[in-house]
Amino acid sequence: MSKIERFEDLKCWKAARELVKEVYLLSETGKLSKDFDTRSQLRKAALSSMNNIAEGFGRFSRKDFVRFLDTAQSSVLEVQSMLYLLSDLNYLTTDNIELLRIKADETKNLTLGLIRYLRKSED
Repeated sequence: MSKIERFEDLKCWKAARELVKEVYLLSETGKLSKDFDTRSQLRKAALSSMNNIAEGFGRFSRKDFVRFLDTAQSSVLEVQSMLYLLSDLNYLTTDNIELLRIKADETKNLTLGLIRYLRKSED
């Protein structure tokens, strides 16, 4: 793996950025746009994933970086959990929920992959 010098070059951060964008756009539609608490929580969870990746990248130790990445992937899981509520309440279309699920899975998997890489290279 080549040396990455900016958090913007991380694949997991790029995926999280896409997730955040879709969450923000879709939360302005349908019933979700009127449920301010749920919309806010969904946005915060998605944004937390992106920002924790960036914040962790700026830490001086690999252990701290991994801790922030773990928080980031946990925030993605929160988004994934909330998608069940959005589906149950028909807040978004099935297609939109599936799009968010795909984006969330990609973000989580890339983040977990980076965690595994960093932990393995500690050995």
